[in-house]
Amino acid sequence: MHALIGTWKMCLSGAKEGFGLLAAGSSAADAVERTIVRVEDEPGYTSVGYGGLPDSDGHVMLDAAFMDGGSLRMGGVMSVENVRNPIRLARALCGRETNCLLAGRGAEQAAVSFGLPLRDMRTEYAMDKWKAAVPEKHERLSAYRGHDTVCVLALDDAGGMVAGTSTSGLFMKAPGRVGDSPVIGSGFYCDARYGAAAATGLGEDIMRGCLSYEIVSLMRRGAAPKEACEEALRGLVARKLQLGEDEGSISLIALSPDGRFGAATTLSVFPFAAGAADEIALYAADGRCSPLRRVTEQEMEGEP
Repeated sequence: MHALIGTWKMCLSGAKEGFGLLAAGSSAADAVERTIVRVEDEPGYTSVGYGGLPDSDGHVMLDAAFMDGGSLRMGGVMSVENVRNPIRLARALCGRETNCLLAGRGAEQAAVSFGLPLRDMRTEYAMDKWKAAVPEKHERLSAYRGHDTVCVLALDDAGGMVAGTSTSGLFMKAPGRVGDSPVIGSGFYCDARYGAAAATGLGEDIMRGCLSYEIVSLMRRGAAPKEACEEALRGLVARKLQLGEDEGSISLIALSPDGRFGAATTLSVFPFAAGAADEIALYAADGRCSPLRRVTEQEMEGEP
């Protein structure tokens, strides 16, 4: 059995490539990397990789993570600049006993040592958006304002499971700000015995609930992927409402060792790519906890 799930419509083309690798017998690690690299390399996706929207100082600062569910090893980078494919660097760091999570200049030096390509990640479009937004830089930041993390979970025919994430973070974020995406247990978690999960949305909220670890823990106790996503999200939202806050902007995905997938969201619609056994397609979840439904790209026009 092989399966793959990835966040947002922007993931679909890469997910088809990654799923094709799984169908041909490749590893979950290769499938996750291929899927995310496709998104990182597309400048039209302004929340990931090349063309990502800058922080308030005009720098495109990238975060990524990669976790192997068999060994529970992870690799990650945060606040890294000029690395063409942060997910490849995160994968290269995965497996180290120490120095597996690197930031800033140290992460860029590691990319050089691994022979990974560097590039200026800024595009003219992204810098024009930044220049136009500079007068607004003190306004309240929110997720999904040009910000959508690509998260991918994969299962291969040998039972290997991997989770990966990549993002340029909140548009106009403070210099040095890091969200949940490279933080194990919050932005992602993977244990091949029980399942994998990942999150996209406002990282500051996601980290408050350690949501990805919570989802995998629920699956360990027997919950199906969709049920685990919904229960984890419901618990955090209930606490936020108790504190007088709104429910926030959070979307979650999960994958079980038998190839079942699930998702939950606080949004009115959350598109994601998913497939198991022989087909991958675009699906959608909604904030009412309705059954997941298969959708077309045309139906999701205007969604990330």
